[in-house]
Amino acid sequence: MPTYEYRCDACSHEFEEFQYIKDEPLKKCPKCGQNKLRRLISGGAAIVFKGSGFYQTDYRSDSYKKSAQSESPAPPVTTGACNNCPAASACKESTPAAIPKSPEPVKPKNPK
Repeated sequence: MPTYEYRCDACSHEFEEFQYIKDEPLKKCPKCGQNKLRRLISGGAAIVFKGSGFYQTDYRSDSYKKSAQSESPAPPVTTGACNNCPAASACKESTPAAIPKSPEPVKPKNPK
């Protein structure tokens, strides 16, 4: 249920009222008793997002986050990146057998 703000045009009394959306707006001022009350347009409550991600990742335990990091796959090696890598000689992905070769082009057959 939303909270609505009201102001009386007769006595300038301002207050908030907690009402259902389907309820009619209040008309009578609780302070002066006159029917000069009007509902104000307000900003309402803001939605605040906290944390590094959405709810699924925000409330995970530390043990879950650690195990997820250890199970994550290694980043893919792109061709040409191994040339600048200082550990390229010890890396199994930088060997020529690990780098896929491009397929040979298919030659079209000549119809007779």
